[in-house]
Amino acid sequence: MDLESYRYVDGLWIHKIFHEDTLRSLFSYTPRPDDVFIATYPKCGTTWTQYLILNILRKGEPPKTALDFYLASPFLEMMGVEAAEKMVRPGLLKVHLPFQWTPYSANAKYICVTRNPYDVCVSFYYHMKGFTPKSEKDVSFARFHELFINGKLSWGDYFDHLLSWYEHRDSENVLFFTYEKLKKDTANWVLKIADFLGEEYGEELRKDPTLLRKILDNCSLENMKDVFNDSKKTLIKDLLSLPPEKSLKSVQVLREFGTPTGGYHESESFIRKGVVGDWRSHFTPDQIEKTKEWIKKKTEGSDVMDLWKDMELP
Repeated sequence: MDLESYRYVDGLWIHKIFHEDTLRSLFSYTPRPDDVFIATYPKCGTTWTQYLILNILRKGEPPKTALDFYLASPFLEMMGVEAAEKMVRPGLLKVHLPFQWTPYSANAKYICVTRNPYDVCVSFYYHMKGFTPKSEKDVSFARFHELFINGKLSWGDYFDHLLSWYEHRDSENVLFFTYEKLKKDTANWVLKIADFLGEEYGEELRKDPTLLRKILDNCSLENMKDVFNDSKKTLIKDLLSLPPEKSLKSVQVLREFGTPTGGYHESESFIRKGVVGDWRSHFTPDQIEKTKEWIKKKTEGSDVMDLWKDMELP
């Protein structure tokens, strides 16, 4: 929430923890035909969807630790193109980039998950609070909300990201859906994701209901908490201590960003609630009105908010 930690890299507004050389190598990456990208704005159900996909690809035997998960589904803005080249395949490449910054090929596959802007704001707030130095005194939701609707967070404005992918929602190599639909009918969407990944994956899950049930159980909130909720404390250390054959040069730049003097503000766990509608307990009437004005301005001429027409959003 401290604006001094942000800057533009080739037009992308992003935190300084993401190294410019790493980002530029990502922007120029040429996707392989077997690349599968998950492209989301932060806190749109990214980690849950990643874990579901890895369960499908690995037939119900997903990574059991956060380190193994991040190597199987590397976060390219942080880990760089080298992580894509060293990833054991089949795997998954994670980006939070808008379409125009995402390496694109008609032969690669792209899964884009989105979530209603009110819940994204709340979830992103708790996430970023835990990465804000204690020297920054105002870590209120009100402060964060202003940054959110003004696009002053990493990866820029929520709608700039959403609309860029929404335009490509009907492309043959893009699977576009909402977090809310995934929550409402997870089993059906797991089958749709499996079909998109490859006909053989969907066929196997339909023939083997036990495997489908195993995947759904593996990806429950409680099981995922066991895997991820200590990862924030140890992940960078674990990445830096990888053996030479797995080591990533791009991760070395994270040494520059050790714990600040005084530490970070406390926040909730990495895997938090995962519920739909949590925004109702956070937004004031004034914040709702400001959000409505922002939505109206950003979505003029688009039907994108129809994605949540059954949710009774303000």
